[in-house]
Amino acid sequence: MPATPERAFSRNAFAGHALRLLACCTVLGTPVAARAEPVGVTVRNESVAATCAETDNVTLTFVSDKVSRFRIVARHPAYAGLLRVDRTAPDFDTCDFSGDPVVPAATPAPAAAQPAPAATAQRITLYETPDLWLTGFIFPSFWRAATVPFRVGTEVTQGLHMVQLWVRGENQQPEEILVVYPPDGYWRARPLSPAHLASTAYGSSFLLGPVEQAERPLVRLKEIGFAPQTRTFTLSFADGGKARLKLAGVDRDALTLEAEFDGTAPRTFAALRSMYVTEGNADVARVSWRTLAKTGAPATIGEAPVLSFTDADNVARLWAGRLVPSRHNTSAPDFIFDGFASR
Repeated sequence: MPATPERAFSRNAFAGHALRLLACCTVLGTPVAARAEPVGVTVRNESVAATCAETDNVTLTFVSDKVSRFRIVARHPAYAGLLRVDRTAPDFDTCDFSGDPVVPAATPAPAAAQPAPAATAQRITLYETPDLWLTGFIFPSFWRAATVPFRVGTEVTQGLHMVQLWVRGENQQPEEILVVYPPDGYWRARPLSPAHLASTAYGSSFLLGPVEQAERPLVRLKEIGFAPQTRTFTLSFADGGKARLKLAGVDRDALTLEAEFDGTAPRTFAALRSMYVTEGNADVARVSWRTLAKTGAPATIGEAPVLSFTDADNVARLWAGRLVPSRHNTSAPDFIFDGFASR
């Protein structure tokens, strides 16, 4: 992974910066906290081996009783600049989904805003400006009932299975960069496409909130809201509590999301979901992590194949991705989880 660039200061600039920092962090001689306190988290590997490329058999969960905020980054894989052919078609070889639950979209309409179910996917524009818009979808069926309302301002839409966030890219073409599935709380993210590729694939998903197991990992939501002015999603959880997920930045290298909970996060506060069959048929093949330095204990770095990775404690940063191209979602991004902090 490339190192994070550090800001350089001349001696005079650094002195001035230090004085300003001291002034803003001291009131009447009483120190005031300048920033959130870094936290090391536990990453648990709940992955299992699989032969179906469309099964999310990779699960990494993030656990802590102190985290209030953290960052999620989707970044193009290291080999993205070498790609000339992208493979994004699904691979259902050896897959059997006959036992999966199927919940029809035909549910009672609690309000006039409830769109009518359709035999095919129904597309709804939720918000639109020349540079940013939200598009919702109702599918004929899904594995969970679509009971989570989606709010933009005072407008509430019921029955959505998927919501896409689009922006106008650097080439002035519209690009879809973020997806959320309200019924189960899954998110997918990707940066703007590199200049030499028309588009890129989604790959891994992530969960934000109290992760629980109900046939598969999920987050139960009460409502999702979106504030276009700040590009921030507000998640209201079914059992109480809220979180905000802000689009902090997106370009042709990476997409950055900032997550913050009201109060302390639930103990299992996030998860990465992905797939691995072989090194050349995976959305995530390897993980690396860095621990948080403590008094008398310097930071350490570890790296492992995703299925061999064992639980890690005191993690400050985790990367999950690929070092060699895969035949499955070749251009899909790597993911980085870092910036874990308490108030």
